Amino acid sequence: MLDNHIDVIATDHAPHTLEEKNNSYFKAPSGGPLVQHSVVAMLEFYHQKKIKIEKIVEKMCHHPAILFQIENRGFIREGYFADLVLADLKKPWTVSKENILAKCGWSPFEGQTFRSSIEKTWVSGRLAYDSGEILEGKSGQRLAFTRK
Repeated sequence: MLDNHIDVIATDHAPHTLEEKNNSYFKAPSGGPLVQHSVVAMLEFYHQKKIKIEKIVEKMCHHPAILFQIENRGFIREGYFADLVLADLKKPWTVSKENILAKCGWSPFEGQTFRSSIEKTWVSGRLAYDSGEILEGKSGQRLAFTRK
């Protein structure tokens, strides 16, 4: 990853129930409920001095917008949509059933303590998450692509 063999770090967020996931390999749906924990998981590598924050931002924000030619996203720039996360790098927390936000109610990270926490999230310039609570309202918008 640090030698640029990996272009993008992302999650598909597949919130299947544990019952669905406990099927045999050929019947179980792929993916997992990972979007809530993707940034804090990457920040663990920052704390371990394996990656710089700038590289996390590059791989999780800049490169997806560049590679998929998404208009006005992926950077903090005038005229761009404000898709932002405010993280506290010194606020540890442990994943438990009580703080999982995915509707499926489970996470492969249950019991894991992360050294950083997400305090706020803005989607398209609107506050969508604040201190453990998803705020009502529709912040997301259809993405526009410049691909031809």
